[in-house]
Amino acid sequence: MKSNLFPSIRLTLVCLAFFCGIYTCAVWAVAQLAPGQGNGLTMNSEGKSYHINIGQAFNSDKYFWSRPSAVDYDAAGSGGSNYGPTNPDHLSEVEARINNLLKYNPNLSKAEIPSDLVTTSGSGLDPHISVQAANIQVDRIAKIRGLSEKKLQQLIVSNTEKALLGLFGTERINVLKLNLELDQLDKN
Repeated sequence: MKSNLFPSIRLTLVCLAFFCGIYTCAVWAVAQLAPGQGNGLTMNSEGKSYHINIGQAFNSDKYFWSRPSAVDYDAAGSGGSNYGPTNPDHLSEVEARINNLLKYNPNLSKAEIPSDLVTTSGSGLDPHISVQAANIQVDRIAKIRGLSEKKLQQLIVSNTEKALLGLFGTERINVLKLNLELDQLDKN
């Protein structure tokens, strides 16, 4: 028993020192090199601070709508719904979102609606929508805000983020940045 006890105690102490001290300091040091220094990316607008990489709820008609969230945009409880694609609850939620989109965007057909406007992401906090998801909302926003569709299309193009290294992912738009710039258009 003694031959197993002392090595176990030593291993426990070495692991404590490594994982509570050395590893923690190494992760902290790497985070200091990242944008935001480990505190996340934030931006300020009109005296308010916003987290850029956390989805925000935009559901007013005068804004570009965000991707739905399974966790009501609560970063403390990040997670998806875990529903499979044939789950009846999931299908009824998606159908309700499609009907809501069609209600507020009557010029659309079901076939034009991109999946990212009616399904949640794996984290429930995706801050991005596809370029197609932004484009199908232009007509509604132009009418409500009294802006030209061309001006809104230019705003979408200027806020489009390219795929990482031109290879990984697709073009996307951060909804928070887009809507903050949209509010600035109204003020000019």
